[in-house]
Amino acid sequence: MDETLTLSALALGALAWALPRARRRLDLSRAKHRSLAGHARLAKRIAALIPGYAYDEARFFGSDGAPADVQARRRAAFAAMCEDFARRWPKSAAMTAQAREGLSDLQFTGSYRVPFQYSPYLRERLKLGSFLQSARGVMLEDLDGNRFYDLTGWYGVNLLGVQAYKECIAEAVAEAGALGPVLGSYHPALLENVERLRAISGLDEVSFHMSGTEAVMQAVRLARYHTRRTHLVRFAGAYHGWWEDVQPGPGNPLPPRETYTLRDMDERSLKVLRGRRDIACVLVNPLQALHPNAAAPGDSALVDSARRAGFDRAAYTAWLKRLREVCSERGIVLIFDEVFVGFRLAPGGAQAYFGVRADMVTYGKTLGGGLPVGAVCGRRDLMKRFREERPADLCFARGTFNSHPYVMTAMRAFLRRLDRPEVRALYGGLDERWNAHAEGFNRALAEAGVPVRVANLSSIWTVLYTQPSRYNWMLQFYLRAHGLALSWVGSGRLIFSLNHDDEDMRAVRERFVAAARQMHEDGWWWHDAAQTDRGIRRGLLAEMLRRRF
Repeated sequence: MDETLTLSALALGALAWALPRARRRLDLSRAKHRSLAGHARLAKRIAALIPGYAYDEARFFGSDGAPADVQARRRAAFAAMCEDFARRWPKSAAMTAQAREGLSDLQFTGSYRVPFQYSPYLRERLKLGSFLQSARGVMLEDLDGNRFYDLTGWYGVNLLGVQAYKECIAEAVAEAGALGPVLGSYHPALLENVERLRAISGLDEVSFHMSGTEAVMQAVRLARYHTRRTHLVRFAGAYHGWWEDVQPGPGNPLPPRETYTLRDMDERSLKVLRGRRDIACVLVNPLQALHPNAAAPGDSALVDSARRAGFDRAAYTAWLKRLREVCSERGIVLIFDEVFVGFRLAPGGAQAYFGVRADMVTYGKTLGGGLPVGAVCGRRDLMKRFREERPADLCFARGTFNSHPYVMTAMRAFLRRLDRPEVRALYGGLDERWNAHAEGFNRALAEAGVPVRVANLSSIWTVLYTQPSRYNWMLQFYLRAHGLALSWVGSGRLIFSLNHDDEDMRAVRERFVAAARQMHEDGWWWHDAAQTDRGIRRGLLAEMLRRRF
């Protein structure tokens, strides 16, 4: 009898221990994004199963089942484009081809401008140039003298226009020239930078690093160090650099091991934060307000027209405030990753724009005044890298080029520039101005009868497609042909500098519409009424399964 009671008690104890764990595990599963973006390990396994293959000429032009006459129009248009590109930028294309032999970055970007099935045929015939010789105003010039409106934004660096950064760098060289690249000690410019960043961030201390990725790494390490917890939370689709803890499964040698990828703007995610004891920090990239729970859009994944985006400032603000409350309740470090959007939404960054204070903030890109930089701002208790009571317990972080004299003086020049009246004026009515530009684009695109629209978060734009198609990725090449420069991700990200004035935007709009109209006339947006985005994806899945098995 005693033995039976003992076993029953043990069973009940085991059940009492297991049930809360099972409930927390269920809550976590429900909070993860339902797509592969929320399941990094599964995504990694599936990525390993996708076979590499390439379309032949017939499939390249007819993968959507278009009639023979439409395919003939596409062939003729593509051949004309190849001839036009070869004629207009031979020097730029030749230097790019030469550099590709020894530069792995070019091999990667050149291969992933379009969906992989189309890439080999396109790369063999359409020669692109990746070299430039000058930049002025909002224009870029390649080695052959062709001029383009700059919509690349230099991956977010170019906030104020190229002339501003040329001046920041020139000032840096003049200011730091006497010291030169002496490392280990500090240039006096650092002191002003620290005080300015403390004022902007509203936080106590600052550390400098060599890139935005490195700054985010250090912020997470410090959060783990001080909370003595292991896991970080990121939201599906958000980009926080290329290191393993924050990258989803595909594209990484190892899946994130101590990372939860949860749904953005979802109560179930807040429930997970409240119920677990292993979460050290939550990472937020405010850029996700434009496309919550979706990865950074690139044309290499543009196999259909399912890309969606739209910015609701009130809704995202409410989400961030709820997130702030829960993190405060649970002692979780809230980190704003403002490497990309820092100073673009407001002089005080996303914290000022959304009215939410983080525990730590990371900056980069434009902060360096045109030179490479990363910075972490945080509460004093979170920034300390050692424990007085345990002198061997450290959170070591140093870097040879941290606080480089030229970077510090270029940063000081940039931060001082933010106070100039003409720069402050750029922020006046910022949302209204850029929303009006986007609305003007959409009116013009609708009037042209093309299946293209834009969505924006201030001066950061993405291109959307309104009817099912497998060839939306071709638009990037038509835009290039009409004198618009995009980054290698294509139409997924257009980034305008704030010095694009009304006349510049009118010219960009006219070229954009002309490019889309020409693409439409060339047959790439032929549409079968029975075709759907879901049908396209199912067809691709069947195609991959046949190739695999």
